[in-house]
Amino acid sequence: MSQTFSRVFVIVMDSVGIGEGADAANFGDEGSDTLGSIAHYNNGLEIPNLNQLGMGYLKEAPGIHKTEEPLAFYGKMNERSRSKDTMTGHWELMGLYVDAPFRTFPDGFPDELITKLEVETGRPVIGNKVASGTAIIEELGEEQTEKGAIIVYTSADSVLQIAAHEDVVPIEELHSICEKARALTYEDPYMLGRVIARPFIGNPGAFQRTINRHDYALKPFAPTVMNALADAGFTSEAIGKINDIFDGEGVTQSVRTDSNMDGMDKLMKSVHRDFNGLSFLNLVDFDAHFGHRRDPVGYGEAIEAFDARLPEVLEALGERDLLIITADHGNDPTYAGTDHTREQVPLLSFTKANQPGKSLGTRETFADVGATIADNFQVAMPAHGTSFLQRLIERGE
Repeated sequence: MSQTFSRVFVIVMDSVGIGEGADAANFGDEGSDTLGSIAHYNNGLEIPNLNQLGMGYLKEAPGIHKTEEPLAFYGKMNERSRSKDTMTGHWELMGLYVDAPFRTFPDGFPDELITKLEVETGRPVIGNKVASGTAIIEELGEEQTEKGAIIVYTSADSVLQIAAHEDVVPIEELHSICEKARALTYEDPYMLGRVIARPFIGNPGAFQRTINRHDYALKPFAPTVMNALADAGFTSEAIGKINDIFDGEGVTQSVRTDSNMDGMDKLMKSVHRDFNGLSFLNLVDFDAHFGHRRDPVGYGEAIEAFDARLPEVLEALGERDLLIITADHGNDPTYAGTDHTREQVPLLSFTKANQPGKSLGTRETFADVGATIADNFQVAMPAHGTSFLQRLIERGE
């Protein structure tokens, strides 16, 4: 049996949730609704292309409405893993559950770890608290440059972030520092999901983070669908932060991006390239620039900008291409705090070979995406997830 689709494109709208998840109460996230809240806050969104794909069948809010014949198959997905961070969401999309949440440090990191960092790096550590990345460089950036220190901070996620001015701590050294921090935190008692290099430039009062961010993630605990594709000789392309999220596991080629729009440009290059396999794109601006910063206006504008790029993607796809648009968690910019929110995510699956689209229902796990991809390419199925491939190719209701 030959594969149904020769190419699958997955776009993750990072943090664009569509309403509280089935277990939102366990995370204190009752009532969270990223897309709905943004639409209401802005008195509507101009997203004609997402509407045409079927977003209105998943969410009712100003500017979001049903169309008579949606172009895509549409559904909602709940997350099964016991966390709501980016890495967990993406791993689950590729068929791997995280059963034990990565450790978080709401009161900062233990003195023992900070001392080890100072000894290993030869630089003093300042900060060591939960903070917004932009706020902490505004607060401590001048001190960091004067002392030659490194700023260590965390968030509600399982992450240790290290910020330093590029003129004081060169990029190569900052990356080396982060590699040392990663080596110290792979296992208990720390077991951190990610270490992130956060370089910045500029002068006091006008510091700016640069595009030279680099994530040092844990390797997935088991093979994912990306590994299965790569092992079988298929392309498994990572665009944006996908390579960092999977620590290169199962990635046959990686493309860096510096913004959502750059990500879409890089995706279009892949669409116009001949390959057989998966192209996996993360659009991080939604989360990093607008969700965590609780900026519903900017978030809405970013969604509209993404929507405006969809026609060129849809037009360029062939009869044997499948496009899946989804998300990895929520991050309601009108919700309390600055953390991710436990939400359902959209599932829009577009193929020119079978229209109009029909309902995919409410899926129990993000892993259904990975199972569908594995089913299509006839590679090893993930331990979790149920394929909806047959639904995409069957005719009638």
